[in-house]
Amino acid sequence: MALTKVERRTRIKNRVRKIVSGTADRPRLSIFRSNKQIYAQLVDDIQGTTLLAVSSKLKDIESSEGTKSDKAAMVGKKVAEKALAAGITEIVFDRGGYLYHGRVKQLADAAREGGLKF
Repeated sequence: MALTKVERRTRIKNRVRKIVSGTADRPRLSIFRSNKQIYAQLVDDIQGTTLLAVSSKLKDIESSEGTKSDKAAMVGKKVAEKALAAGITEIVFDRGGYLYHGRVKQLADAAREGGLKF
């Protein structure tokens, strides 16, 4: 029997998470994409803490005009801005089992433009 979309994504996510891990010096940029919103957070997996989180639900992003891809790019820039303010320049990118395409790619490219290295 074929896997559902969610089961397939969960398998990919678990396979990647065996390898990708974040530290305090180089945290993991974890992405979650729903149908309407996109969320990004920097995670220190050793301590088990979230260092910072940004989503498209922030007032300045949500109130702005544009497509979901445009808002994902705004989230990427905001993540980079907050990370640089916290002294974080290098991260490990975790696409969360999603294809590196569309909103996920927009977010990653905007984070790179904002100054994050990965």
